[in-house]
Amino acid sequence: MSKNAIITGGSRGIGKAMALKLGELGYNVAINYRSDSSKEKTEEIIEEIKTKYGVEGIAIQADVSKFEDCKKLVETVVDTFGDKIDALVNNAGITNNCNFIDLQPEDYERVINTNLVSMMHMCHLTLPYMVDRETAIVCTASVGGMTGVINQADYCAAKTGVIGLVRALALEFAGRKVRVNAIAPGMIMTDMLRGVNQDELNALAATIPIGRIGDVSDIAGALEYILQAPYLTGQVISPNGGFVLQ
Repeated sequence: MSKNAIITGGSRGIGKAMALKLGELGYNVAINYRSDSSKEKTEEIIEEIKTKYGVEGIAIQADVSKFEDCKKLVETVVDTFGDKIDALVNNAGITNNCNFIDLQPEDYERVINTNLVSMMHMCHLTLPYMVDRETAIVCTASVGGMTGVINQADYCAAKTGVIGLVRALALEFAGRKVRVNAIAPGMIMTDMLRGVNQDELNALAATIPIGRIGDVSDIAGALEYILQAPYLTGQVISPNGGFVLQ
């Protein structure tokens, strides 16, 4: 029987790498996209998953910071793949990267809603389709949720909340066969870092004990491990090159 997975924020970067990994592992994959501009990119990833791995895929427009959009997303997945969800990967996230004094309430509320509340919505809606089977929820946190980062107060608050949510849900649903874990990436080479000049990249890499900036494949590999580790729940796996020790 095929397995079914939902990943939010899967249209680029870390999310794309994890979406492709889900397909490689044999999951039918549903990816949301928020804006019309992301539709084509998301559909291309779905087509790549279907062509490479012979599984099914679907792209669904949904702003996961809104409960009604999350509900539509989950209902569409159930209508398409059936009423069994085997993996939920909560990855959608944004950042303001701004001095906290200059942030407006609507700015930090949007970060909290997208990075944390969306995960609460998605867990709330998918758990009825996951309980009492061997299933897994994986939430993307950040080293920012483990330590402070300048100009990232709202982002750090949200990611710390993700870790708390993961630990609480892991305890609550361990007896119902749902494992809940978090991945907390360190500095990873994504579009944002590609815009930094080479000297600045070298300076960033020099702050990492392992001596390099991470690749999205490092995070996809952590996802693979978590999905295949039946004794792992309530944990934060942090591929960060030794930048943050826990």
